[in-house]
Amino acid sequence: MKTNREILRLAIPNVISNITIPLLGMVDMAVAGRLGSEATIGALAVGTSTFNFIYWNCAFIRMGTSGLTAQAFGARRHQECAGSLVRGVVVALLLALLLLIFRQPIGHLALTLMGGSSEVQAMASEYFFARIWAAPASVSLFALQGWFIGMQDSRTPMYTALLSNVINIATCLWFVFGLGMGIRGIALSTVAAQYGGLIFSLAILALRYREVLRKVDLRASLKREPMRRFFSVNKDIFIRSLCVVSVYTFFTAASSRFGDLTLAANALLMQLFTLYSYMSDGFAYAAESLTGRFVGERNRPALASSIKWLAVWSLGIALLFVAVFFFGWDVIMQLFNSTEAIIAEAKEYIIWVVAVPLLGFLPFLIDGIMLGATRTRVLRNTLLISTAIFYALFYTLVGPMGNNALWLAFVVFIFLRGAILYFATDRLSADKLIE
Repeated sequence: MKTNREILRLAIPNVISNITIPLLGMVDMAVAGRLGSEATIGALAVGTSTFNFIYWNCAFIRMGTSGLTAQAFGARRHQECAGSLVRGVVVALLLALLLLIFRQPIGHLALTLMGGSSEVQAMASEYFFARIWAAPASVSLFALQGWFIGMQDSRTPMYTALLSNVINIATCLWFVFGLGMGIRGIALSTVAAQYGGLIFSLAILALRYREVLRKVDLRASLKREPMRRFFSVNKDIFIRSLCVVSVYTFFTAASSRFGDLTLAANALLMQLFTLYSYMSDGFAYAAESLTGRFVGERNRPALASSIKWLAVWSLGIALLFVAVFFFGWDVIMQLFNSTEAIIAEAKEYIIWVVAVPLLGFLPFLIDGIMLGATRTRVLRNTLLISTAIFYALFYTLVGPMGNNALWLAFVVFIFLRGAILYFATDRLSADKLIE
């Protein structure tokens, strides 16, 4: 079927590029695990969560750029496609500059809030202040990735991700084991990878999109009205992202309160969750591209068909991961950690991770649909409600349930995102999305 071909044309490269992100995290975790200290794994978890908090809050640039670009592409407004690129990149560079200027207070505040033992804090600080220099490349890549997705091009982000990860893995092994740089080497390998990816993306942009670049009008792109719409959409996405990141970051911070062993175990389990979420997001990105395009075209039948088949594919991926996690989680964990105590601790909570795909496939997919349709206000409101319930559940149950309360609150948070959005959009009605 044509709809399925379109979905797979966009989704498969997105899945491949997304899957490299958690795999890279697993490589970093494996390297940290071979350094022989629970504190090293904990420090990497704290440092990575800190950057997740920062960069996921900057991810509104990717999400807003993809939706607006896809709608302009569907409506064949090529000048507006060029304008979306300019606005995304300019805002990305400004944000990156602010991160570098205020890196000291941001770093110290973030690490203090994350907690952990003094040894974990010291190594996490070393990681943070080395990796922060990747900010200009990392944030700019958000804008470029969103623009490519909006232009129905998922191959360029895939090639960029593959190249970046090859650079990251090679330099990580060299810096840590060849040069003996420890956790700082893991951070610097990310810096090298991000700039390598940025250079590659810019080269593809210059070679493949010359016609679009000729339409760039810097002054027109930054005028008040287009900038107002850009920030109006992205304001809601930013609040939505802030809610998601606050929950994910709090998860690591709360884990540290249960001790370094539980912190390390939860970090490994979150790698399994992240592996699923990034693969599922491959179809969510396809949903962004197709929804934005069909909303721009005002093509209700095509939108309804794409939503139906995207849901089928997303459910299939979820069932696959349930099986993999249920039967093979211990084998996966052995790949990136050799500490039996950590694996034994993780076994106590594995059932929560097994449940995530079944409860999470719909929220991730609907996120992509709503971003493509730029229906960002309902996204914002849904996340505000779900986040409030997450914190209420955790603080109510942490006394009697301990770490299980954290996982329960997290799973409920994921489920509510999908349930509320499903009914708020009249069960994903195409007419409701194009009104």
